[in-house]
Amino acid sequence: MKKGLEKTRKGITEKVDNVLKSYKKIDEELFEELEEILITADVGVNTTLKIIEDLKDKVRERKIEDPSEINNLLKEEITELLTDYETNNKLDLEPAPAILLVVGVNGVGKTTTIGKLAHRFKSEGKKVLVAAGDTFRAAAIEQLSEWCNRAGVDIIANKEGSDPAAVIFDAIQAAKARKADILICDTAGRLHNKKNLMNELNKIFRIVDREYSEATREVLLVLDATTGQNAIMQARTFKEACNITGLALTKLDGTAKGGVVLAVQSELKVPVKLVGVGEGIEDLQDFDPNNFVDALFSE
Repeated sequence: MKKGLEKTRKGITEKVDNVLKSYKKIDEELFEELEEILITADVGVNTTLKIIEDLKDKVRERKIEDPSEINNLLKEEITELLTDYETNNKLDLEPAPAILLVVGVNGVGKTTTIGKLAHRFKSEGKKVLVAAGDTFRAAAIEQLSEWCNRAGVDIIANKEGSDPAAVIFDAIQAAKARKADILICDTAGRLHNKKNLMNELNKIFRIVDREYSEATREVLLVLDATTGQNAIMQARTFKEACNITGLALTKLDGTAKGGVVLAVQSELKVPVKLVGVGEGIEDLQDFDPNNFVDALFSE
């Protein structure tokens, strides 16, 4: 996590340190500089304003005068922000059978996330089945099949361009027949038209409700951390289309804008459950708010 957040640490905490060192007293100008750093790191305007207001309150309440002490206050504030509502940052796939529906636009790392999760669950001794429900993207099925081969799990697929909901239907029947512990479903990743997206996802969810109502359900939205505010806009659209229960942020190691973790969780009230901090099959990690903040503020 520490290595994966290197760019973000340079983009947030190192800049904060430099600003604090340049001030002899705490004043409005100092807070304005902090505000600019957070917004530039894609913490989001609303979230940034909340953090700055809370920092000002704490400075007043605790009668803090030394600018260097703001660093610990900021760490405290970010920890509170990531843990301040009833949230569960763990994937909830118990009891079996469970269905994990993975949504997100093309190019965010959806297929890779599914492959890494399939590998993880299989290595934990679970019986895993994958459904190739993103039938519109060229090569999506082949790419997912390759990941499933590597992970040693079976895949249910149809030909390119077929109905995604039909693939999910077939996969649910196969999961029941084979007594799978976890069925991971890739879903359509087109965001060209919100109405189409909603119709497509609604059809899939209706089938899950009807055919697999007994399964523990998790709906994971995959976002590319490098796209910053664009990721938040995508998340809002998907949240309107379906009941998202968790977020996976990929490519966190490739961006200085890791502040997007704060923005998506605090503005959307959906917990970040997984973060991608590298290319390797083991580099998809469970998100732990305390680990994240420690890595962000580490020397």
